Amino acid sequence: MSENEKLQQTSKEDKAAKSKKDAKKSKPSVFARIGKWFKDMKAELKKVVWPTGKQTVNNTVVVIVCCIVVGICIWVFDALAGGVISALLALFGKG
Repeated sequence: MSENEKLQQTSKEDKAAKSKKDAKKSKPSVFARIGKWFKDMKAELKKVVWPTGKQTVNNTVVVIVCCIVVGICIWVFDALAGGVISALLALFGKG
């Protein structure tokens, strides 16, 4: 390696080291970052459009009804599949 290349290599390493040091110096402390996070969170929560009590009750009822309907569908499918399997086993003499 020539002298010129060595100088370029060391100058690149120096620049990289300086940029890392500058990044650490400019980085705020842990407590400052936590405080900023809470401030940002508070600002975002102020933007939220909260549902009314009536909307919450309505959505809850819809979810409960959907869960019941899906549960009934699974129960019916399970009963039909069980019946079919029992019939097939009885048909082939293994039941």
